[in-house]
Amino acid sequence: MKLRHVIAALIAALCMPSVQAQSQDYPNKPIRIVVPFPAGGTTDIITRAVAQKLSEEWKQPVVVDNRPGGGANIGADHAVRSAPDGYTLLMASTAHSINASLYPKMTYDPVKDFTPITMVAETAQVLVIHPSVPANNVRELIAYLKAQRSSVSYSSAGNGSQPHLSTELFKMMSGTQMLHVPYKGGPQAMTDLIAGHVQVSLATAPSAVQNIKTGKIKALGVSTKQRIPALPDVPTITESGLPGYEASGYFGLVGPPQMPAAIVNKLNAALVKIVREPSMSKYLSEQGADPVTSSPAEYAALIRDEVEKWGKVVKATGAQID
Repeated sequence: MKLRHVIAALIAALCMPSVQAQSQDYPNKPIRIVVPFPAGGTTDIITRAVAQKLSEEWKQPVVVDNRPGGGANIGADHAVRSAPDGYTLLMASTAHSINASLYPKMTYDPVKDFTPITMVAETAQVLVIHPSVPANNVRELIAYLKAQRSSVSYSSAGNGSQPHLSTELFKMMSGTQMLHVPYKGGPQAMTDLIAGHVQVSLATAPSAVQNIKTGKIKALGVSTKQRIPALPDVPTITESGLPGYEASGYFGLVGPPQMPAAIVNKLNAALVKIVREPSMSKYLSEQGADPVTSSPAEYAALIRDEVEKWGKVVKATGAQID
């Protein structure tokens, strides 16, 4: 066992008696949700909506703590070493599952070292281009990329992010080449796409919807099996020219290891109630996210499945940290 894991286990063991005693009156102080990406991105948008509702529900401040960097590893590493008392949580995204295969030396195990609480949302990605790119659908984009060879660049929210791996999968399935330009988060990746510094992006829907509607970027297809309510006129990538392509993103709350079941269940019940509220469901849908909840066990199973799924994508595409 790594020294870091031994220390984390010892801290958890020392904290456990007091944590068990505090679980009955949880929460009695501010809660912090770590977002391992910059403010303004999809994970941040979803987390802030959930945090506000949770604060109203429990009459306690719920603070969003943005800790970007390392392809989401920095924020996750901070969360996993926190006391398992329910006052520090992590909003995990698909990057949480991808990193297990993409990074050869991890300081934590995304499956074993966290306590799953509940899923919150599933999101589509949108294949978007700068208006200067001469393509009106995926089929035309593929033809353009093949003609340009490797002179076209695409932006992502960072190495190991879902947009990174999803675009690598797109390249593999379409037989095209693009230069990967990783950023420290979705907002920067979107800003440079709008400015024309990069030409293509497979952006998460919440970060892309408003820019599509204002005409700053052009949408060619969504990554899910079906069209999404936020962009009903945008076809799926399969419809638009690349049959069989699919890539969804998942978001959910996890905590440090060995959280007491009483606290996990209390958090799960509150979050399931919040996400299922009509106003929250409507807000998430408008942002391009599908509200989804689960039991802790169901979320744990999803994380395991996602680690396996994206591990195969990493291997098949030969994706590497740039």
